[in-house]
Amino acid sequence: MIGLISATAAGTMARDRLAAAWPGRTAVYEGPVREAVQRAFAECEQLVCFLATGAVVRLLAPLLSDKSADPGVVCVDEAGRHAVALLGGHGGGANALAEAVGEVLDAAPVVTTATDATGVPGLDMLGLPVEGDVAGVSRAMLDGAPVELRADAVRPLPPLPPNVFPGAEGPAVLHVTDRIVEPGSLAAVLRPASLAVGVGASRGAPVEEVVGLIRDTLEEAGLSPLSIAELVTVDAKADEPGIVAAAARFGVPLRTCAAEELARIEVPNPSGAPLAAVGTPSVAEAAALAAGGELLVPKRKSAPQGRAAMVTCAVVRRAPRGRLAVVGLGPGARDLLTPRAREELRRASVLVGLDQYVDQIRDLLRPGTTVLESGLGAEEARARTAVAEARKGHAVALIGSGDAGVYAMASPALAEAGADIDVVGVPGVTAALAAAAILGAPLGHDHVSISLSDLHTPWEVIERRVRAAAEADLIVTFYNPRSRGRDWQLPKALSILSEYREPATPVGVVRNASRPDESSRVTSLAALDPATVDMMTVVTVGNTATREIAGRMVTPRGYRWQAATTAREGAK
Repeated sequence: MIGLISATAAGTMARDRLAAAWPGRTAVYEGPVREAVQRAFAECEQLVCFLATGAVVRLLAPLLSDKSADPGVVCVDEAGRHAVALLGGHGGGANALAEAVGEVLDAAPVVTTATDATGVPGLDMLGLPVEGDVAGVSRAMLDGAPVELRADAVRPLPPLPPNVFPGAEGPAVLHVTDRIVEPGSLAAVLRPASLAVGVGASRGAPVEEVVGLIRDTLEEAGLSPLSIAELVTVDAKADEPGIVAAAARFGVPLRTCAAEELARIEVPNPSGAPLAAVGTPSVAEAAALAAGGELLVPKRKSAPQGRAAMVTCAVVRRAPRGRLAVVGLGPGARDLLTPRAREELRRASVLVGLDQYVDQIRDLLRPGTTVLESGLGAEEARARTAVAEARKGHAVALIGSGDAGVYAMASPALAEAGADIDVVGVPGVTAALAAAAILGAPLGHDHVSISLSDLHTPWEVIERRVRAAAEADLIVTFYNPRSRGRDWQLPKALSILSEYREPATPVGVVRNASRPDESSRVTSLAALDPATVDMMTVVTVGNTATREIAGRMVTPRGYRWQAATTAREGAK
């Protein structure tokens, strides 16, 4: 919950705007400001104070305990011009909260955390547990001092600064490992979620016995419990209190597998006891292996004093999986690039894309991002490159204009990608949608997009699709309508549509939608000159219900509107 505190009329107005924008996420604290801040600090994960920063500092000072526990605090000034991340920038989420508040109130977010200000990813913001001298290593990263990277494997992390690399000669060290290391001065350890622990237990096994066995097993194997990704067991133990509570203690999910599935997995130490009890000769080892990976620790039994063991466990290490994000950049305008796309661009350690698209977003990349760019015509090669980099374990962003899944890079990339990497699709505003918004509301009824490029699709197929759209009275948006080497396809497509639609049918023509040199016009099917169209243009042809109203293309949501209009015109 986000606590909201104000003291003045102007602050209360801004407070109420934020509360209205985030229903269910905020709680307004009334009454004397000091008491309101104290109550909100104790009860909320984050605070937004519509007060001067100096006043908030004095109010918060007696309440502070530890940066890992204190809430994130943002201050908004009296004029609502700035949202200042005052406390808990990373751990409390104040930096992100300042950005979010700024979007709602049209205030400039003020973030002074050094890593955020310089674009360097904070070690505590990489999504992994981190131990050791985090402040010292972060300071070395920011100062440009050499930081030796000691990683067991390549993992899909955001880009690290150029001064962080294997073999760097300097006192600072950054470990990325699931193994126990003793981080001394100027050493930090990132803990990847690489371990899966299979667990078996008798009915009523105490949570202390489950947790104790797992901790002892990992310690003896030289492995960190912070790298546990999940506990895995058989379906019959899905609600076993000791196992459920153990997963909660470690802060990881509990996954279950059917006994039939576990029984098919070959294990080094099968047993008749679990076969009789739950229908599989192995629970701990088979469940661990079901998570996929290398068996590091075979079955271990607990050793309680004075009674028989009630718990078994086994540990596997899962191979790192690379991550491929296929990102749509939208039609070109920066404000039509989605927040999710921005996040993925900053998360990627490797960016793959067409050179002109890379230039559009190069300033959004973190320092140290590897950029692999190429020119027109190399789409399939770019897709192969992106997948290959993901298979190496990197976090990769493959970019395309508009929506990456519409006449763009998602198709060739996913044709190459197998189940060995994680793939994320990030939608973008398509050229058709950007053009439609400029033209008015031409896509108000059923519509279709057709590319007129016959480089990859035989013209006979394209023509059949155009005719089908014409017969079905669909609004048609033409992509790739005309180039210097393909100047006859658009006239042919328009002639097909003319067999089914009146010459006065509205046609919208938009070039470079949302870009500084954008141009648009509404014409008609009979008046459109194909010679004025090029590859940077989107052509939208209305259906029989589409009308031009006040210079805009409008297609009603239903044909009743058309029938009513026809009746009115007939009455005249």
